[in-house]
Amino acid sequence: MASVSVDEAMRRAIELAARGLGTTSPNPVVGCVLLDTEGEVVGEGFHAYAGGPHAEIVALAQAGARARGGTAVVTLEPCDHTGRTGPCSHALIAAGVSRVVIAVPDPNPVASGGAATLRAAGVQVALGVRAQEAEAGNVAWLTSMRRGWPYVIWKYAATLDGRSAAADGTSMWITSEAARVDVHALRGTVDAVLAGVGTVLTDDPRLTARNLRDGTLAIRQPLRVVVDSSGRTPADARVRDGAARTWVATAAEVGAGPDGRVDLAALLAELHHRGVRAALLEGGPTLAGAFLAAGLIDRIVGYVAPKLLGAGPTALLDAGVSTIADAIDLEITDVTRVGPDLRITALPRKREG
Repeated sequence: MASVSVDEAMRRAIELAARGLGTTSPNPVVGCVLLDTEGEVVGEGFHAYAGGPHAEIVALAQAGARARGGTAVVTLEPCDHTGRTGPCSHALIAAGVSRVVIAVPDPNPVASGGAATLRAAGVQVALGVRAQEAEAGNVAWLTSMRRGWPYVIWKYAATLDGRSAAADGTSMWITSEAARVDVHALRGTVDAVLAGVGTVLTDDPRLTARNLRDGTLAIRQPLRVVVDSSGRTPADARVRDGAARTWVATAAEVGAGPDGRVDLAALLAELHHRGVRAALLEGGPTLAGAFLAAGLIDRIVGYVAPKLLGAGPTALLDAGVSTIADAIDLEITDVTRVGPDLRITALPRKREG
């Protein structure tokens, strides 16, 4: 096998890490490629599920004795603590690896320190190779760990004129089956799906991740969270069907903001405490407006159907904008056709001051 550069190995490690999206939380996604002394790939691994072997351990097992004197290329700083598994920094030292190349340092104070441990043992350590790409692939976990609350994605579906339902309230289906399949794949990558009690009362959604063709549930289900200030969620609502864990978050339990409704910052802090690193906000327009007004949305994914209604509910209500100068500016990062619909991904721009 031909030798590869460290840069090429890191690109491969980032690809491997992505295979763990949706199954590793509350742990990060991590990929690792091991090169021998000649620069040939002798081991690959990724973190597949929480509690399972880390990427470095999988790669070391493949490499065996050929890891000695070689280079480990890893997307995240090797952990330096004993949790459900042992410290990867010690495993790399024991295997005789001479160099470790890291894309991103670990922001988790519990697990960080691997780079220092490796250097103290005489292992060469390099940081920052393809850091931007590795950050993007692990953005939810990294963001959550750095600030103490989950990475929040707001997903909505609307017609080209911004309507989420017709004037008579009918909304099934605004977007195509292809778009709905895409949404269920998105649900499969997060730890929690949030909806307001208004959406539960109006639409009675399941909020599960499932195969739309046969209705089967995905093996791993996100936590269903109903933001319900006064506890109006019916006992027979489908979110209470036992298909997945459900938390009805009330103001009495979480705490209330000045408006008497659930304090959203406190809600996110509690979700982080419960191991949620990425959350998908699905409905409705009032809750989405409140999240946007509070600056709590990290990414927006909009599914736009080639339809016009001219009347009916809009996808977004009051977001704290009263004049054009206060408009929430977005950076569009992707536009993809999904069936007949468009999926638009955007990031809210941080405001100055």
